Parts: sequence; C-alpha cells; structure tokens
Amino acid sequence: MTRYGVIALATIALLSPALAQHGDASRGQQDFRACAPCHSLEPDRNMTGPSLAKLWGRKAGSLPSFERYSDALKSSGIIWDDRALDGWLTDPERMVPDNEMPFEGIKDGRVRADLLAFLKEATKPGAPQQTAQQGGMMGGGRDPNLKKLEPGQQVKAITYCRDTYRVTTADGKTRPIWERNLRFRTDSSQDGPEKGAPAITPAGMMGDRAAVIFAAPEEMEKMIESRC
Repeated sequence: MTRYGVIALATIALLSPALAQHGDASRGQQDFRACAPCHSLEPDRNMTGPSLAKLWGRKAGSLPSFERYSDALKSSGIIWDDRALDGWLTDPERMVPDNEMPFEGIKDGRVRADLLAFLKEATKPGAPQQTAQQGGMMGGGRDPNLKKLEPGQQVKAITYCRDTYRVTTADGKTRPIWERNLRFRTDSSQDGPEKGAPAITPAGMMGDRAAVIFAAPEEMEKMIESRC
C-alpha cells in the first residue's frame, strides 16, 4: 500500500460521526448545488472534475474517460464507499495530500450525511435520469448545446489588431473585445460546436467578457487573422 493509502486509512479511522447520522437526500440535493459546477451525475460527462455516476465501489482515479486525475489520487488505493467519501468530503487534502481538487472540505457532519444520501441514490446504476438532471440543474443547468446556434452566436471570422479582437458572427455583426477579455476554449463533447463553426458565449457578469469555443485546438490558428 502506498503512503497515501496509509494516510487515507488513518484519516478515515478518525472521522466524525457523520456516518452514524441518517442523511436526508432532499436536503442533500440542495447541497449538491455547490458540487454541480464541477461534477456531473451523467455517465462519462466530465467537467472540471470526473462524472460521479456509478461512484460507489469505484477505485479512486480510475474513470477511463477522465484525463485529469492527480498522481496522488491514482496511487491512493482508495475505493469509494460511504466511509471513504465522508473522509474525502471532510478534508480532501488531509486524506490524499497533493491531490488537485480545489475544495477545502465540509466540516458540518449533517451536511455531509445529507449530501452522501443524495449522491448514493443519484449515482447508483439505473438511477432515474430525472434525478441526475435535477441535481445538475441546481448548480446552474447543463451547458448549452453548441451544435444548435443562433446567428449571433456562430463565429464567422476573428481578426486581431494591437490589443483588440474583432469577432464577426453569422448575423453580420462585429464586436470589438479587449484581448484580456476574450477567452479561447475547446469543447470536444457531444454538446460542443460543429467543426469549423465555433461559438461565442458570454463569460462574465459585466457583459464585457466573452469566450469563443472551438471543436478542436487546430481550428484556432485557422480562424484568427492578424489584420488591422
């Protein structure tokens, strides 16, 4: 067993009595709002973190469709069950040092118990699809399908001059954007844009930022033209 596994087992043995509490899944569904921006409940729909579908009984760091596990988590030897997940939700860094999850933990045992009760139902094989969708929507909903774009969302051309990008969309409008306020991203999922048809989406609360999302990184160089 690795040193991470030893640390994990030692930590689990010292956990608070959250597991002895009877979790409330309906309250846990509300608590899942904090998790939904990073974790999907749909099989193999990975976001910042891996999909949580079929989580119980899975070895930590082993979901084949997720590419961004830390070496620490992959070598931990942890199998996700009630006790291990309670330890992880309490203090991920203490349980697996050097993991890359930006999460400080939930210190309230009741909240952890409620969240685990919800997740255990929502992630089990054969769970009703509407349960997973409801949990995800609590965190802001599924990302839009970028294969179905309005003309004002479909990017036709991008030029760059000094500190400004100018993005022209299929409705014929051109929007100037300061270079630091425009982000270039890719989405290769089933909801990502069609090849050669990048999308522009809002990316800030003040309306001055945007993101252009491509189907693949090689499209960026082809689309952006340096021209004043």
